Amino acid sequence: MTTPSFELDRDHLDLRSWVHDFAAKVVRPVAAEWDEREEFPWPVLEEAARIGLYSLDFFATQSFDETGLGIPITMEELFWGDAGIGLSIVGTALAAAGLRANGTDEQVGEWAPQMFGSPGDLKIAAFCSSEPDAGSDVGAMRTRATYDEATDEWVLNGTKTWATNGGLADVHVITAVVDPELRARGQASFVVPPGTAGLSQGQKFAKHGIRASHTAEVVLDRCRVPGRCLLGGKEKLDARLAQAREGGRAGGQPSMATFERTRPAVGAQAIGIARAAYEVALDYAGTREQFGKPIIENQAIAFMLADMATSIEASRLLVWRAAWMARQGKRFERAEGSMSKLFAGETAVKVTEQAMHILGGNGFTRDYPVERMARDAKIYTIFEGTSEIQRLVIARSISGAPIR
Repeated sequence: MTTPSFELDRDHLDLRSWVHDFAAKVVRPVAAEWDEREEFPWPVLEEAARIGLYSLDFFATQSFDETGLGIPITMEELFWGDAGIGLSIVGTALAAAGLRANGTDEQVGEWAPQMFGSPGDLKIAAFCSSEPDAGSDVGAMRTRATYDEATDEWVLNGTKTWATNGGLADVHVITAVVDPELRARGQASFVVPPGTAGLSQGQKFAKHGIRASHTAEVVLDRCRVPGRCLLGGKEKLDARLAQAREGGRAGGQPSMATFERTRPAVGAQAIGIARAAYEVALDYAGTREQFGKPIIENQAIAFMLADMATSIEASRLLVWRAAWMARQGKRFERAEGSMSKLFAGETAVKVTEQAMHILGGNGFTRDYPVERMARDAKIYTIFEGTSEIQRLVIARSISGAPIR
């Protein structure tokens, strides 16, 4: 496929219907409960695994869809159901993306199955990049990986934060510094296998939104992993570091390689939240009467809904274009991946806030889901690159200037 077509074929339509049905019948009925409990929704994940939605085979199949649309369609429908539960189901896929972006075929074959497990024996994985002093500034990362040549092991020390599934996971993918003088160019990614001594969960965060998703610190204290756990292998790392020391381009930074793959998918998640809130507001506006008529007949409400619908459609087109480009191996010449995540994330925040406004006092209560959706939406202007970072990436891309 060399030209994009966003007319969904029968397979895509069936996929959308299947995931939507799961979101409507399994996720939505328990969304408020798991949000209140702020616990990982293991029973929902088990049901997703039982039907094949949570599995390596499913995510691999959608990742290799030649149109690139399988993953965005899945994300939008799941997160239309609920963002916290949705992130619990797809959080492992971020670690799998990090594995695929930086690992060899042999490493992917070994570790990817251990990230998902199987029905009745579920496994989850975590991608750990951010640190207390290194979020947007990946060059400030302090977690260190030191090679012990005598034992062919890497020794990891440091603290990761804001890790989805962190500490709870069976498999962790850790980004660490191997050459501090090279800053971001001196980093590498490692797999930490299940049960490895020296890895522990630190603080679990009580969050504003996406509360069913487990987010915590991961503490690495003299954590030893075999040499084969260095993603990409030592020969490739040594060559990359040597090139960087000589002043040449050293290839992609591990965290950024992962985020570039996932930004359109994250944008699709935001679209799901926005669409869910819009649908609630549209239905409410058609049935809620004030001054003897439905409030949708008031231009102020109708125009607000029109803007909401337009922004959602525009976000979806940006996400689908970026997803198609990524699958076709086309470079993001104008930061199309960042554009999709930026616009969709900010759309989710704006649309959910407008939905609350349309519902008035009801929108501010937990009797209606839009207040939860608004809490969930905010993270999409923060994680996997803040809106400011996305604008920086876009500005540099379109100008060629070293904008700071």
